[in-house]
Amino acid sequence: MKKLPIGIQDYKEIIEGNYIYVDKTKYIFDLIDNEKYYFLSRPRRFGKSLTISTLYYIFKGEKELFKGTYIYDKWEFKKYPIIRINLLDAISDSEKELKEGLLKIIQEEGRKYNIEIESEHYKYAFDELIIKLSQKGKVVILVDEYEKPILDNINNKEKAERYREILRNFYVTIKSRDEYIKFVFITGITEYTLKSVYSGLNNLMKISFDKNYSNFLGFTQKELENYFKEYIKETAEKLEITEKELLQEMKKYYNGFSFDGEHFVYNPFSILKFFQKKKFQNYWFESGSPSFIYEYVKGRKIEYEDLVKYTVNSLDFTTREIEDANANIFFAQAGYLTFKGKEKYGLEEEYILDYPNLEVKNSFSKLILEANYNLENDKIKELNKTIWKLLSKNKIEEIIEEIKRIISAIPYNLHQKRESYYHSLIYTILASAGLNVTAEELTNLGRSDLVLEHNNKIYIFEIKLDKSAKEAIEQIKEKKYYEKYSGKEIYIIGININSEKRNIDEYIIEKI
Repeated sequence: MKKLPIGIQDYKEIIEGNYIYVDKTKYIFDLIDNEKYYFLSRPRRFGKSLTISTLYYIFKGEKELFKGTYIYDKWEFKKYPIIRINLLDAISDSEKELKEGLLKIIQEEGRKYNIEIESEHYKYAFDELIIKLSQKGKVVILVDEYEKPILDNINNKEKAERYREILRNFYVTIKSRDEYIKFVFITGITEYTLKSVYSGLNNLMKISFDKNYSNFLGFTQKELENYFKEYIKETAEKLEITEKELLQEMKKYYNGFSFDGEHFVYNPFSILKFFQKKKFQNYWFESGSPSFIYEYVKGRKIEYEDLVKYTVNSLDFTTREIEDANANIFFAQAGYLTFKGKEKYGLEEEYILDYPNLEVKNSFSKLILEANYNLENDKIKELNKTIWKLLSKNKIEEIIEEIKRIISAIPYNLHQKRESYYHSLIYTILASAGLNVTAEELTNLGRSDLVLEHNNKIYIFEIKLDKSAKEAIEQIKEKKYYEKYSGKEIYIIGININSEKRNIDEYIIEKI
């Protein structure tokens, strides 16, 4: 068995170290054989740095590293001078440190080619490096985490704008030195900053939402089953389930990321960690969700409905700066939401947003409960355990009483007199427990408020505000929300929220 390349982002180390490499060189060949300037955004730990590394060795001309891959007999593998920039290497606690960090990156890139950079200004140093390197051949420029200093300051609008101006001055060099450049590939998490930072670079091809590259990063179902055959077999045996059952559970838990609304992929980091640990856990989310995410949710009072209520189109990702954009747009690019489908309005296409899978749904719901509803982490953990135990025994009434107890613990000033507020809250409570709950109406599919599926049982919730549980039950029956689940054990649950009491005041449970 080849080894799992967990945390390894260097292509050469993967190949020479006998690690699994999922061959993505067909996409890379299409890139380098057709255009000159590219931009691709993807969530963290999705293979952006490995892609940069793969391009690096291709343009270094190290052909033998690519034996057995798609690109091996299709590319010339000529050696080019390369400038490789990763803004993770730039400290951005202050403007001064950011400028010094950019200058240091350029100086170090120059030393790799025995070039001394005379300029002490980060912008002119970059310009100087391109011109001097071009004497060795046309220059390849690879940029990773291009907007990192801005993301680190997303909750500080003034500071983010100052950093954006610094990066604008830095990157404009690429635009002005086109005659010296062979190829440019830029990656980051978001596209927002791209518009202003690269203003004027009209020939930059953005492929983030291009369906031809929707499977470029991440593992497809076919790739998972092909490259990880031995690990699938080994893990199924360890968990004492069939390979088919394992793949079904993996799909629910880790698949679901989409960048075009049609094709879906797995997050690579989660898959590698899962095969290493052979245990279902929230690997991607808990591997280092940036601290600014918590502050972002808390500062904006994010609710589930805020994230999925409206469809979005590709223009929504570039019309505002990142710190001014709607929360759903930001989280879609950061990977906490994804495209779950498309709707057409004439010639226009809009994307439906939702959590990609159980891993993200579970982890992000916990974060929302803690940041937005002031629930302590220990209470959330205890709540999760309790709900799981009750649900395994089909004790629906006790689950609702537990939900009531949690709602009563939320400070009164955080409550809002909106039915959708309680939809979002109850959904988030259930989702935080890692349950397979969907809120289909909130994702514009026009069905019941909440549907919970567990152990081949279906629980359909309808939630009303200042009406009656009877009215909620009647709506479920009238619209026959349960029909699509025929053949399973089905329970329908009507809930009424009393806005004065700020909690559930009555509910009805019926078995269909």
